[in-house]
Amino acid sequence: MEKWSCHESLQRNWQIAPMHDAVAQIIDISRPLGHALHRLSHNWTAMAGGAIIVGLVIVAAIGPLLAPNDPLQQHPELRLAAPDAQFPLGTDQLGRCVLSRLLYGARSSLEVAVVVVGAAAVAGILLGLISGYFGGLLDELLMRGVDVLLSFPGIIFALLIVGIMGPSLINVMIGLTLVHWTSYARLMRGSVLAVKERPFVEAARALGAGHRRIMLGHILPHCLGPIVVMATLGMGHVILAAAAMSFLGLGAQPPTPEWGAMLNQARDFMRTAPNLMLFPGLAIMVTVLSFNMLGDGLQDALDPRHQG
Repeated sequence: MEKWSCHESLQRNWQIAPMHDAVAQIIDISRPLGHALHRLSHNWTAMAGGAIIVGLVIVAAIGPLLAPNDPLQQHPELRLAAPDAQFPLGTDQLGRCVLSRLLYGARSSLEVAVVVVGAAAVAGILLGLISGYFGGLLDELLMRGVDVLLSFPGIIFALLIVGIMGPSLINVMIGLTLVHWTSYARLMRGSVLAVKERPFVEAARALGAGHRRIMLGHILPHCLGPIVVMATLGMGHVILAAAAMSFLGLGAQPPTPEWGAMLNQARDFMRTAPNLMLFPGLAIMVTVLSFNMLGDGLQDALDPRHQG
């Protein structure tokens, strides 16, 4: 009878061991996350940047409702008009409403940033996770390919891709994605190498968990902090790079309203109508600055040295 009781107790312990491991993992993730959110909420620069970003997202989503005029409609008789009730920020060289084009341009810029950062992050996370987890020859091949791509200046490589494929906003997205995924892959690989030797990963492997479950369920959640910071900072970099390529004539093509393209079209009127360059330039600056402020705040909040 005593032997049977010991056998049942041992069996119950083996059955609840995976549950204990899962609970311990949830606590291991949620506790630092709660501390990070607390620190982030007390960082006024990060919160200000986040508030501006939320406002930009709302403006991009309901831009057609806020725009006082059609951004493509031309009024030649009102070209370079001063701000008034009908055109709050004046008109451009073709008589189009500057404010309406700015509101529609917010949607284009944020769409480019979300698509590029999302695609680059997904590709980099998957390849970095596989490379760091399995190692060996696969790791060497992937990382040497990343080193080759990183040896080229990013903006020059993107310009080369867009120059070959032709000027368009879609080609700009493709070029910037091919440039940015390497940074995510290298960061993810380094994080995986540090996490995969931790005791909870060895425990999951000893309990019979497969490679996919270990990578996606145990390793990946512990590696997302640096990726989130890089993605937030990358949004500002992508918006700036896309605007620069549109300014060079390789991105959005007329008459599409886009901040970089608006700067390109207004450069000939810098002296006679400086407001045509001022407003798109301010929009780019405020957007990039907001993402940088939020990214710096996330970096400080997720820094392990600040966790008590």
